[in-house]
Formats: sequence, structure tokens, C-alpha cells
Amino acid sequence: MNDRFTTLDSSFGYAVSAEQRNKVLRNTYWLLAMSLVPTVLGAWVGVASGIGLVFRGGMGMILFMAIAFGFIYGIEKTKNSAAGVPVLLGFTFFMGLMMSSLIARTLGFKNGPELIMTAFGGTAGVLVVMASLASVIKRDLSGMGKWLFVGVMVLLVASVINMFVGSSAGMLAISVASIGIFSAFMLYDIKRIIDGGETNYITATLALYLDVINVFQSLLALLGIFGGERD
Repeated sequence: MNDRFTTLDSSFGYAVSAEQRNKVLRNTYWLLAMSLVPTVLGAWVGVASGIGLVFRGGMGMILFMAIAFGFIYGIEKTKNSAAGVPVLLGFTFFMGLMMSSLIARTLGFKNGPELIMTAFGGTAGVLVVMASLASVIKRDLSGMGKWLFVGVMVLLVASVINMFVGSSAGMLAISVASIGIFSAFMLYDIKRIIDGGETNYITATLALYLDVINVFQSLLALLGIFGGERD
């Protein structure tokens, strides 16, 4: 049967039209770009008001996780309705607030704005590379998912421990590992869309957005450690 109408992917076993897959991928990229606007706005509000500081420390992490999972639950419930996009954009605004303490700390360096732009450019570069790889790789990547999930759980536990230990070496190791794991997640998530494993562009955008934000934060943290210039 013509691939334009129906494709049964031999690796993943998804029966989705090529036209539908391309539409989901296109809409995901557009919504991902749109989601950066409330993220930047949230970061600006957080830096100006200092509200991002409430997410620091153990209680701050618990608060962040509670709100974040509440948003994710809401996105899942509204992904097939007109409310799905506003809920997702509300989540990205919240993520901007959460990142504002890191942004403010980076702006404390003499070269802070340059570090932020470098992290943004580096993250965009990683996304382009992973998207390009996903479009040419033919092998089955479905098995990556469980290993990447385990990696995220290990990162989460390590982050909680390091929050109390306060080790610079630990933060460095966590940031490097986070960049590697979430870059691989970008490849995995984009490949799923291309192969028809994800047919809802709102949930696809959520997954890819989380990958991008985590790479950006980790890269910015590394740049602050190695390239931050004090006055």
C-alpha cells in the first residue's frame, strides 16, 4: 500500500500514515518554539520578583515536584481538547519561574548574558543534531526508553543527595550526565514521532520540551562553573 496513506513500521509496529506523522512532527516543532515565549516570560518574572528562590532546598524541590506533576497530569487530561495547549503553555511559564534562580545566579557573573546565550545556542545545536540523527537512523530505538528512564531516576536520587551534601564535584557530574541522558532522550522522543509511536503533538511537545529544558539548565550550570567571570 502507498506509504503516503498507510505505513506499518517494521521496527516499531506502528500503523500511522506518513502524512499524519509529518503533521505531528511539524506541530510539535511549532508548539515547542511557542513554548519558549512563556518560559522566557516566567524566567523574567522570577528574576525580577525573586519568587524562584522558593524552589530551592528540600522543601522547594517537593513543592516544585508537586506543581510540576500537577501540570503534567492536567496536560495528559486535556491533550485531546482545546484546553491542552494553554495548560502546556502554563506549565512552560512555571518552568521559567523555576529556572529563574539559576538565571539570576548566572546574571551575577560579569559575562552572565553571554553564558545564557551560549547555553541557548548549545541546546539548539543539540536539538538540531538529534533531530537530524532521528531522521536518518533506521534501527529500532524503542529499547532505549527503559534505560533512559532508569538514568533519570538515578539523576533524581543523585540530585537530592547532592542537595544536602553540596558537592561541587557532584554537581559537575550530575550536569554532565544530565546533558548526555536528555540529549539521548531528544533522539528517542523525536524518533518516536517520526516512526508513528507518538500521535499527539501536545504530549510530544511536553516530552521534547522537558528534554530541551534539562539540557539547557545543565549546560548553563556547567558554563557557570567553568566560564563564570566575577567582577
